[in-house]
Amino acid sequence: MNTRLENTSLVVMGVAGCGKSSLGQLCAEALGLPLLEGDDFHSESNVAKMRSGTPLSDEDRAAWLDTLAAQLQAHPQGVVLTCSALKRRYRERLRAAAPGLRFVFLDLTQDQARSRVAARPAHLFPVSLVASQFAALEDPRQEPGVLPLDATQSLDDLGSAVVRWVRSAAAAANPQSPETRS
Repeated sequence: MNTRLENTSLVVMGVAGCGKSSLGQLCAEALGLPLLEGDDFHSESNVAKMRSGTPLSDEDRAAWLDTLAAQLQAHPQGVVLTCSALKRRYRERLRAAAPGLRFVFLDLTQDQARSRVAARPAHLFPVSLVASQFAALEDPRQEPGVLPLDATQSLDDLGSAVVRWVRSAAAAANPQSPETRS
């Protein structure tokens, strides 16, 4: 399934526990792109706040989003980024850094997210913060370049759907490109 698509940048987004990291890794491998794990770019103070059960504010996220935007710009050949991107203004900040940026929105219920987060006790994000993520989430479905997916589907099905979506967009943009032909 590995298909290198130049100049394809993609954010796998959603609340904690939706499967961003797993799908991001699968998509990066399938598309032949580097993977950036958004959580790796949080400041020590942001990590400490989350570990203590304190939700991040817009102010806390500002420098993090600036760092992620710089990372997108540093990968003009394309990249897969995992990032919650909960609010439209966060997504717009990332879009400004990488024109044509696309988002895969992994959707699930709050109960499903709580259950998944509880199953990974070593993660920096505690179950107590799941509700704050849903409170902050601004549904991206009406925005351009967004593929909403049911996060409870199998990882293989999700990955296949993303690759088909990315390849069809690349083919539509450049139908003569050999990298978009099957």
